[in-house]
Amino acid sequence: MTQRYPDAERLDLVEHLHGHAVADPYRWLEDPEDPRTRAWSAAEDELATTALQALPGREELAAHLEELLSAGSVSAPLWRAGRRFSTRRDPGQQFAVVLVTEPDGTERVLLDPMAIDPSGLTTLDAWVPDLEGRRLAYQLSTGGDEHSVLHVLDVTTGEDVEPPIDRCRYSSVAWVPGGDEYFYVRMVDEREAPDGQQAFHRRVWRHRVGSPDDVLVDGPGLYDDHTYYGVQVSRDGRWLIVTGNVGTARRDSMWIADLDAGGPLVPVLTQADDVQARAWVDRDGLLYVLTTDGAPRWRLMVTEPENPGRGHWRELVAEDPGSVLDAVRRLEQPDGETLLVLLRSRHAVAELALHAVVDGAPRGTVPLPGPGSLTGLSVADRDTPGQAGKLWIGWTDFVTPAQLHRYENGETVLEATAPGAVAVPDVRSEQREFTSADGTTVRMFVLEPAGCADAASAGGRASTGGPRPTLVTGYGGFGISREPAYTASALAWVAAGGSYVVVSLRGGGEEGDAWHLAGNRGNKQNVFDDLHAAAQALVDAGTTTPEQLSILGGSNGGLLVGAALTQRPELYRAVVCSAPLLDMVRYEEFSIGRTWNDEYGTADDPEELGWLLSYSPYHHVHPGTAYPAVLFTVFESDTRVDPLHARKMCAALQHATSGDLPVLLRRETGVGHGARSVARTVSLTVDQLAFLAAHTGLEI
Repeated sequence: MTQRYPDAERLDLVEHLHGHAVADPYRWLEDPEDPRTRAWSAAEDELATTALQALPGREELAAHLEELLSAGSVSAPLWRAGRRFSTRRDPGQQFAVVLVTEPDGTERVLLDPMAIDPSGLTTLDAWVPDLEGRRLAYQLSTGGDEHSVLHVLDVTTGEDVEPPIDRCRYSSVAWVPGGDEYFYVRMVDEREAPDGQQAFHRRVWRHRVGSPDDVLVDGPGLYDDHTYYGVQVSRDGRWLIVTGNVGTARRDSMWIADLDAGGPLVPVLTQADDVQARAWVDRDGLLYVLTTDGAPRWRLMVTEPENPGRGHWRELVAEDPGSVLDAVRRLEQPDGETLLVLLRSRHAVAELALHAVVDGAPRGTVPLPGPGSLTGLSVADRDTPGQAGKLWIGWTDFVTPAQLHRYENGETVLEATAPGAVAVPDVRSEQREFTSADGTTVRMFVLEPAGCADAASAGGRASTGGPRPTLVTGYGGFGISREPAYTASALAWVAAGGSYVVVSLRGGGEEGDAWHLAGNRGNKQNVFDDLHAAAQALVDAGTTTPEQLSILGGSNGGLLVGAALTQRPELYRAVVCSAPLLDMVRYEEFSIGRTWNDEYGTADDPEELGWLLSYSPYHHVHPGTAYPAVLFTVFESDTRVDPLHARKMCAALQHATSGDLPVLLRRETGVGHGARSVARTVSLTVDQLAFLAAHTGLEI
């Protein structure tokens, strides 16, 4: 090995857990304030900065990414009593801004994160107007910590109307008609929770604008440990629905209350029911429930809110065995007829279908521009004249920046493109099938330079251009789907002559709840097997070779690529592992890790510890192995995944690798796990892509 790495003490620390001897030589790197950690991190900073700045093509890549991102974005509108609320990011803007358009067509900016904080460190986490369009609740956080502070502004004046409310991280907000009250979710005061556990305890409150005295909303079994809550109020103000998830468990609790009658919250679902459900009381006074109950790909049920229990649910739209039902909108026609618009995804590609509201019978489809995904779906409220029968569709695909389409009178028309004019590279995309280790058919989207041969369908090697540097990415967790979407990094990679691949791994939601369950807990190895099989299928098809193959993943996707590089180091040439989980024995001890144990399992249980140890990347680093080139990217304000995972794994790999490919750690301050400015996005992406390109032979 030619690379000289910073010294990192290896402890002779072995714990005996449920019969397993578990070594943890870099436990000291868990403490960011330890002088050894500070010194090691500073040395790693210097090493990474020197290496990354020396990579070729950086300036050209940055310029191309900036050009691609200058397309900006537009959103589907929210209509409130004649006012139209939306977001747009124009060329040159660091963040999207919130706009309001008055009934006379006058448009103005309501919220601009850069005007609030010119440093670019403040992000807009969420916003929602009241039903009258007079007030808007919005949430800000600073420095990437995602600790949202809730504000309310007057839409006419643009001024806040009351003091902000803190501790509103991941807070749902539901306005009561009239705009004088809303329900919201707030973490308890740190004095009300055990030390270090504030983030796991939340309460639902009813708040009157301008009043310091909130009313606690309570109900049977409502306040369990580390539950995330959602709140919703029917448009007539009569019904309150509260949903709850213990951590990220894909099981929902639900309560409903008749506010007019002053009734208490009544349980509808509990965690023991083991189903997912999203519910709302619509304009017809009925309770609609979108659920996995008896339908892993979801179905639509309906009942009277006075009788909300599962025993009273009746099926309105059945499960489709070939697609996943994602969302429902009510579309009221000018002639008085009402339809339901159902958003489905078929192998991660969006579809819109129309159904009768009376009996759920199919009534046709809504044309879409092509294979892609939706960024939004909305209809106007009854208090907005002249908009009945119109459906607004936010849409994108791999080569199209977010657009806004409008459906009316049986036709879908383009209403607005992204505001920036961009020369998108000539790209060919296809969805391929391959077989994973256990015989399961899995799909992946493959983007290549236009004109290259389609070798996949014939099972042979590409005849045009030969194998090329390829970047593979995926997620494979928490039931989250990866769908076709405009991605500057993908287009920049393909424009340079590479192939870019997005794999629909098990653990995600691309094929419904069963697909998710096939890749979590004791089934987690299926996710890694899917990635390995995708890589091998790309090699067999002549798309790439192991020497040209790179992988990139973040968060749970960081765990994915961490496991991949330790399980099959010979299959991958270069890896970017961003904000990753890597020590799966101790992940529950840090940040909000314990909220994920329904997805991964817990080290407190002997059987589940066995699952975790079977793949935990940190515990599968073996000295004398020639590992791929690895770049860890972490964010010091990350309050979801602690950077300690990457520190420990980086030190372990630097000690163990017998090859001469680098292992680097890139740290970034002032940002966290979520949103970031365009400038910071470009800076991070340049380092990631330039690193992968340099080690796979792609000239950028």
